[in-house]
Amino acid sequence: MKTLKFAERVLFGAAAIGTVYSARTGNRKLRLATKPAAVPVLAARVARSRGLAPGEKGLLVAALIAAGAGDHFMGRSDEDGELIKGATSFGVMQVLYSALLWRRGARPRAATAPPRLAAWAAAAVAMALPKPSPVSSVLSVYGGLLSTTSTLAADPALAPKAKVSGGMVVPSRDRRTWIAVGALLFSASDLAILIRRNFVTSERVRANLETFVLTSYLASQWLLVEGMTAES
Repeated sequence: MKTLKFAERVLFGAAAIGTVYSARTGNRKLRLATKPAAVPVLAARVARSRGLAPGEKGLLVAALIAAGAGDHFMGRSDEDGELIKGATSFGVMQVLYSALLWRRGARPRAATAPPRLAAWAAAAVAMALPKPSPVSSVLSVYGGLLSTTSTLAADPALAPKAKVSGGMVVPSRDRRTWIAVGALLFSASDLAILIRRNFVTSERVRANLETFVLTSYLASQWLLVEGMTAES
């Protein structure tokens, strides 16, 4: 079992490093070879997990399949059609993540919901201001789904013994506390995509943002899966 876990970490680490390196160097072929490999490794981690009930395992595996589809579509090109397909796939993933967290007892709280809803509303307005389009509409809906997941992930009920500061669960050795951090990183990654797509023209800045997007995305998926597969 330990050997398997080590192998999973090595494979995921190799895929993550290759993906981030491809963003820094602009090596599209390397990115297409490495990024799609990361999520299947996480799915394998979930499949052998003992910390999930059968229904929860099904939700998480389905969420990762949707994430893999999103990676495929968004990795092919920056065209609007592919972006819409990718955002739709990731939206399905967010719905499934939220369903799992709700099943675990997570609920919106006064300390966690308002700032995330406000961030979603601000992002939706920012996307619509330049020029309303089908892409901005789909991304606005996706942002609402992401803010729901992020709100539920921040609920301290998911890690009852965790410390809470400013309404945020403080990460610790208890892997369940990593769920909140993972969701926050996911939000940061998607915000960077929005900024890069709508407001940045410098190729150097765009490359730096793309590196951040991929790094934070892969880290968030790892933290979410590790947190959700942790035993109580």
